[in-house]
Amino acid sequence: MLSLLILLLNLTNHAFGQNPAIKAILTNKGLQYASHIGADWMQEKIGSMIIPDVRGGVHIGIGTVNYVLDGISVSGCDVPEPSVEFYEGVGLKAVISGLSISFTGNWHTRFGIITDGGSFDLAVFNVDVASVVQIGSDCSGHISISSENCDAKIDEASINFHGGASLIFQPFVTLFHNRIKAIIEERICPVVEEHVTDLERHLAEMQVSFKVNSALVLDVPLTNSPLVDSISLGLDLKGEFYSVQSHTDPPFKAEPFNLPEDNDHMLSLGLSEFTVNSASYAYFSAGLLQAQINDSMVCIPKTSPFRLNTTSFGPLIPQLPKLFPNMLMELQVYARDVPMFSFQADKVTLKFPGAVKAFAIQPNASWTPLFKLNVDSIFSGVIRISEEKLKGLMELSNFTLTLASSEVGIFQVGCKDTPNDWTAEIVTLNYWCLFVAAKLEEGIVLPTMHHIHLVNPALKIQEV
Repeated sequence: MLSLLILLLNLTNHAFGQNPAIKAILTNKGLQYASHIGADWMQEKIGSMIIPDVRGGVHIGIGTVNYVLDGISVSGCDVPEPSVEFYEGVGLKAVISGLSISFTGNWHTRFGIITDGGSFDLAVFNVDVASVVQIGSDCSGHISISSENCDAKIDEASINFHGGASLIFQPFVTLFHNRIKAIIEERICPVVEEHVTDLERHLAEMQVSFKVNSALVLDVPLTNSPLVDSISLGLDLKGEFYSVQSHTDPPFKAEPFNLPEDNDHMLSLGLSEFTVNSASYAYFSAGLLQAQINDSMVCIPKTSPFRLNTTSFGPLIPQLPKLFPNMLMELQVYARDVPMFSFQADKVTLKFPGAVKAFAIQPNASWTPLFKLNVDSIFSGVIRISEEKLKGLMELSNFTLTLASSEVGIFQVGCKDTPNDWTAEIVTLNYWCLFVAAKLEEGIVLPTMHHIHLVNPALKIQEV
């Protein structure tokens, strides 16, 4: 009945001793939602429960009637809503009260050379099941779960025999009650414990690294043992992105942070600056923070007099159209260093050190380098959740545009003495902003659990 909860623990490998970059808190509200899933699971497992044959003898004064009850199978099951709660310092405790199960089977008797047989119906009522699951971690940093305690009690049982000499056999039915009750009681807890064992095996086989897209891998091993108190379950996770091409650690470390509990939601998930910046580092290391821009991609009206060609750049660089008359240009836009995010209250800031390289496209389609501009920009805005990704919605708040190198002679950058100079600068920055916005729109996949999806997520940005 604890399947959904254990899915939160699909995290393996050794990462103890590190500061977590992702924290997760399952609240009591989330636990109660899981109890709905638990009832369905219990119904399914009890429905497939195997009851062994029952053999024995009944003394009837003139001898002993030997009997066998076989082919016993579950024909129906009514599972009430489980009561599930956090068990502080241990794990989880689940209780089902008032469970009822019905069975069918066959009976066979032998008295000397006389044999008989038929079918029977069996029902048990007011079954109470209590189970405690311990949640911990092993020496390698895997989540460990085990059945700490399980108890099943049957209050009532009813059995009726059909066919053969069942009218003769029925008076002895009270002799079967206690034995049948004991056998069924013995089978319920092994079903629960078997499932916990299966989940433990499943956890041990889970991979810690998840490929979230074609470029990124997310590592989420535990950094500390799970913390279980009376109202929540807390998990500390490594939360580091790597490039698919290279498993290289970034040149910065995760800093401690606290995740406030929000009992109005089922699950709280906190991502630190480290997680987002590790994704930025992974993209940068893989050479993915770059793009090529040509005139056909310019997001300005086709009727605009400014085109991405040497003629349009003439007022800014007078020698350019003389050296390369009326040639189309190509811009290579890229990050010079790792873009870094920082979180403030309700705001995100992105420092993006970039560059724009310009090339002239020769008649033979070869590229001739023209100049390189450094663009040191700061973007401010918010992060939103869309399609289970973190996406940025940010605007340029500050920038510095400098000439890094030139193959066409020295020229001024940032001069606004003439409208044409201003247009050249603004369009160059427009290309840069479009490039950054496109990368932010790609987003970062949120770490979610298998078959579990976010519904009505609420996002808050807090300063560490």
